Amino acid sequence: MRPVDLYHGAATDVGLVRSVNEDAYLVAPPVFVVADGMGGHAGGDVASQIVVEEFTRLAEEGYDPTRGADHVAQVLSRAQSRLLAYGDSQRVTQPQWHAGTTVVAALLVEQDGVPGWLVTNLGDSRAYAHEGGVLRQVTVDHSVVQELIDAGRLSAAEASTHPERHVITRALGSRSGIVPEFFWAPLASTSRLLLCSDGVSGLIGDDEIARILTGVEDSEEAAQALVVAALAAGGRDNATAVVVDVVGWEFR
Repeated sequence: MRPVDLYHGAATDVGLVRSVNEDAYLVAPPVFVVADGMGGHAGGDVASQIVVEEFTRLAEEGYDPTRGADHVAQVLSRAQSRLLAYGDSQRVTQPQWHAGTTVVAALLVEQDGVPGWLVTNLGDSRAYAHEGGVLRQVTVDHSVVQELIDAGRLSAAEASTHPERHVITRALGSRSGIVPEFFWAPLASTSRLLLCSDGVSGLIGDDEIARILTGVEDSEEAAQALVVAALAAGGRDNATAVVVDVVGWEFR
């Protein structure tokens, strides 16, 4: 694949309410991940870490950039198997134990000879593309409110205050199986990529996210600014942001 230079930064915070940070992230170019665990200590934090470990293995071993979706599906399958096995071991002494995790991941792949981002998600952790000051959500949430929006029964504004806005419909760790979605984000329209947990996107709106990504040039500082903004907005959840800038590649 044609070489692509990347700058990147990441930030995470437990927030102002939670006692454990169940978020985890991976910055291992050209693989980037954010996972938002659910289930409490020794549950959600373990689940999100399992996801990161499996994607780390992918980054270290390498992958065929023309078969990105196949590689990601294998990674998620391994993570799912590990998480289900871990859950079974925990329920021997804790019958009510449960855990799961959302995941959003991006890796550089090649499509028809052109490099771009293959983005995948399960749950409501998101990926955004930022180009020319314009923010575009790449992923689609797997959540109750998103289903209501898609059905025309709820507006985006109403969704932000809906009592079930945090209820997700897909996650790793679910015994009903995993069905990730895949999205293609060309480098030509994605010079900056954001991956974040809903502790960021659920507390600050798209306008504020766009303002920060437009106004803060350094990727590390941009990730930190997003997390700080989430804390200033109440910090009701763990907050994690990974910002990746594409440099050294001509868009043609």
